[in-house]
Amino acid sequence: MIVVTGATGNIGRTLVPLLAERGEDVVAVSRRPQPEGLPAGGRHAQADVGNSASMRPVLDGADSLFLLLGGELNSHGESPDTLIGAALDAGVKRFVLLSSQINSTRPEALSHTRLRDFEAAVRASGADFTILRPGGFASNALAWAESVRAQRTIFAPFGDVTLPVIDPADIAAVAAAALHEEGHAGRTYELTGPEAISPRQQAAVISQSLGEDVTFVELSREQAQAHMAQFMPEDVIDGTLDILGVPLPAEQAISPDTENVLGRPARPFGEWVARNLPAFQ
Repeated sequence: MIVVTGATGNIGRTLVPLLAERGEDVVAVSRRPQPEGLPAGGRHAQADVGNSASMRPVLDGADSLFLLLGGELNSHGESPDTLIGAALDAGVKRFVLLSSQINSTRPEALSHTRLRDFEAAVRASGADFTILRPGGFASNALAWAESVRAQRTIFAPFGDVTLPVIDPADIAAVAAAALHEEGHAGRTYELTGPEAISPRQQAAVISQSLGEDVTFVELSREQAQAHMAQFMPEDVIDGTLDILGVPLPAEQAISPDTENVLGRPARPFGEWVARNLPAFQ
């Protein structure tokens, strides 16, 4: 049995059916009872990954756990050892942890201390583990959906800085391989898209897909900071803006890990836009 946390998110919605197609018994975990967007192929369970007591019944009898920390859990919460210990007590023998490329490129970044703590906990657990360190998500472009629908305009900082954003469906496919196949234990995979692309170029892709002009307006760092403060923990904002504005060479490079695991190239940004075009219409 495989337990998938974050089952209704951008990765979980794809991961659950991928595992079910491989014949796995999947438990799809969400905080809400029977939420909208529950993926096909799994049995739903309500639990909070930030509360080990609520996770214990869900983990009972599980062999593997896909661990995704949502929102505020990236910055605070229970000790990672509490949840990892509960999983081990329940019989979990394999962890796949969604971490971040920042833990490779900026290992001292304060914004990702908690993710590093979780990495350390799964490494020390004695169980098999695989750590996924994706770069920026293509789905971050959904933050522009409202302004595209209302004004056919995209507002973003650092308009011409390029980064290789990754399709969450590719992250899910790598996670499915790590959970279902042998040969991934002890590995840490850096996951990126197949091309470095700037916000201005992303706006052009969205414009082309819509068949309508979409204007790009570049924000100052201060304007972007004020906007991000509405939905992102303060201790994460500065680090995020540093990456978006002054990325390190390693953060702009194309990692081979995605293609090596999947046996195919990573999906380009345009493919993600095509699948999600209704969000911008």
